[in-house]
Amino acid sequence: MKKILSLLLGACLALSGCAQNAASAPSTDTAEAGEKISVVSTIFAPYDFVRQIAGALAEVTMLLPPGTESHSYELTPQDIIKIQNCDIFVYVGGDSDAWIHEVLESMDTGKMKIITLMDCVEVVEEKIVEGMENDHDDDHHGHDEDHAQEYDEHVWTSPRNAKNIVSKLSDALCGTDPANAVAYKANAEAYKTLLDALDARFRAVVDGAARRTLIFGDRFPFRYLADAYGLEYYAAFPGCSTETEASAATVAFLIDKARAEGIPVVFHVELSNKKMANTIGEETGAQVLLLHACHNVTRDEMADGITYLELMNQNVENLKEALK
Repeated sequence: MKKILSLLLGACLALSGCAQNAASAPSTDTAEAGEKISVVSTIFAPYDFVRQIAGALAEVTMLLPPGTESHSYELTPQDIIKIQNCDIFVYVGGDSDAWIHEVLESMDTGKMKIITLMDCVEVVEEKIVEGMENDHDDDHHGHDEDHAQEYDEHVWTSPRNAKNIVSKLSDALCGTDPANAVAYKANAEAYKTLLDALDARFRAVVDGAARRTLIFGDRFPFRYLADAYGLEYYAAFPGCSTETEASAATVAFLIDKARAEGIPVVFHVELSNKKMANTIGEETGAQVLLLHACHNVTRDEMADGITYLELMNQNVENLKEALK
C-alpha cells in the first residue's frame, strides 16, 4: 500500500501543476470575494452534513465514488489534487483511512482546515461480541504491547454524535469564510434541531419495543447507535472488518440466535451482497432489511439528492420492525 501511495503521490506532482491553473489554491483565512470555499470529505455522512450547513455557499466534494463500498476504495492522483486544493478537508481518522496521513504529510496543509470525525466525539474501543469473527486476530498475535488500541470509527451513526460533528464543521466553515458565518451558524442550528428529532424517534422506538437484540448477517458498523439506545447485537464481523464471507460456524451461530430469540429481522448494510443475511433469513424465516450506515450511497441515490436524515429515518422504520 505504501509503495502504491508513493507512486500516486509522485504522479500527482506532475498533474497538480496543470490542475492548479484551473483549480484555486486554498485561501489564507477566508474565501476570495465572490468565490466559494471548497470542502472535500472522504465519505457520505460528513459530506451531507456540510451540504446542509453550507447550502450553495460552498463547493462540496466526496472522494468515495457513489456506489463504491468504502472498504474497496482506491485513491487516485485526482483525489490527491482535490485534497491539495481544498479549504477544508474532512476524514474519519481511523485505521480504514490511515493512508491519509501520508497524503497530508506530502503537501503544505498550513492554509487548510482539517477535521477528523473521531476527534469530534468521545470514541469507544472496537468490540468483538460472542460469535463474531475477528480478522485482526493474526495481526494482533504476539504484538499486544506494540499494537495501538483500535477504536470504532463509525461515530456518525449516533444522532447525538452527529450533532457534535455538525458543530465542528460549522466552526470550520465560519473560520474559513467569516463573511457567511451567520448563515452557517443558522443552518447548523436548524439541522441540529432535526438531529434532535431523529434522536427522539430512535428513542421512542426502542422504549416501546418488545426486544432489544439485533442480528446482522454482515459487518456491524453501529456500535455508537447501539450504545446510545441500549441495544444488544450479534453480527458476523466488526464494523471495520475487510472480510465479507463468514465461516459456516459463524453463520450457524447467527441462525441459532435468531431462532432461539424469535428475531423477526436480519440486517445487512448498504452496498452489501446480502448473501449471508439472505441465508439467515431463509433458514429462520426472518425478514431481510437494510440498516444504512451512511458510508456511501448508490449513484441513483446521489443523483436524487438523498440525505443522511432520509437514510437514518428509514433506519428508524426498519429498526421498528426488528424490535417487534
